[in-house]
Amino acid sequence: MPSDPIPAVPVVPCVGAVVHDEAGRLLLVRRGHDPGRGLWSVPGGRVEAGETLAAAVEREVREETGLVVRAGAPVGSIRIPGPGVLFDVVDLACTLDPADQQPVPGDDADAVLFADAATLPTLPCTPGLLETLRGWGVVLPV
Repeated sequence: MPSDPIPAVPVVPCVGAVVHDEAGRLLLVRRGHDPGRGLWSVPGGRVEAGETLAAAVEREVREETGLVVRAGAPVGSIRIPGPGVLFDVVDLACTLDPADQQPVPGDDADAVLFADAATLPTLPCTPGLLETLRGWGVVLPV
C-alpha cells in the first residue's frame, strides 16, 4: 500500500541581527507577540519580497529597536519549525551607525537592552538562542 506523500512545508526566509555595542554587549529584544512572547532574542524577522538579507536585517533592527545598523557578513543560519512553516533564519553581524545610539522598543518588541556575558544566562531567551550564538562564536561563554 503506497504511503501518502508528506506535504511540503513552506519555507519562510528570515533574518536575525547580531549587534554588539562598544562595550561588547549583545543587543536583545523581548518579544511582545507570539511566538515567543516574553522571551528575549536577537532582533529580526521575515525577509520581504524583493528585499536583500542586508536590507531586511537593517529594517528589522530599526523597526524593533529604533537603531540604525549596517549589515555585515552572515554569522550563521538555522531552520526553526513554526506553525505550518519552516523559518530559514540567517543571522548577520551588524554594526551600530553611529555607535552611540540608545535602543527604544518598537514594533514587535516590548523591551530592548544590551546584555553582557554575565546577564545573558539570567534572561529567559528563546529556545536554543544562546547555545546557537555560542556555537557560532558570537557570544562568549560566561
